[in-house]
Amino acid sequence: MTLGTIGPRTSLSEQVVRVLREKMANGELPPGSRLREAEIAESLDVSRGPVREALALLEAEGQVEIRRHRGAFVSVLTQRDVEEVHTLRTAIEALAGERAATRLTQAHLAELDRVLERMKDTSGSVQPEEAVALDLAFHDVVYDASDHARLQRVWTSIRSQVGFFLITRNINFPDFPTVGYPEHKALRDILASGETGAAREAVADHMRGAYSRLRQLELPEA
Repeated sequence: MTLGTIGPRTSLSEQVVRVLREKMANGELPPGSRLREAEIAESLDVSRGPVREALALLEAEGQVEIRRHRGAFVSVLTQRDVEEVHTLRTAIEALAGERAATRLTQAHLAELDRVLERMKDTSGSVQPEEAVALDLAFHDVVYDASDHARLQRVWTSIRSQVGFFLITRNINFPDFPTVGYPEHKALRDILASGETGAAREAVADHMRGAYSRLRQLELPEA
């Protein structure tokens, strides 16, 4: 498992968390994967201490499960996980959309349009992790435009779990090439209109689509 390298800007444990979150969000570390401290430390050229701290932080967020005498594993998706993250995400994304509708700058709109162009160019052969990266990139811009630091921190804390859910959704329902662009384009246009009520409603509709598909899967109850 090669995780890449990290830089000096933040604490080592925070940087390890960032790398692991990204690998979990893009599917390189799928649910159930074992996370070996020694292997991660060697890949990132750090000691095992920051890795252990990073795994503890991810466990607190629900991203990682640490099993006694067995080690750390990427958490497995359950029906309860889906319901809890869906309801939380719907609530915070509605607030993000409402705020973004009156705060989008030209730079934000340009970035949304750049992501949309990449969505538009996807074909039936798009990989699930590529589709997830585009989906998350779009919503990252919305949260940035919301200009709400605490809201962005909550989004960061569940972003990789959302990535898990989207990977699962896209593997089982490979319709992103046909629905990804039009759904996000419609959301972009409503946000750009500045209508806060319409933005909240559009976000709620957008969330329901992915949730309805995940509820069709035979996931463990808890």
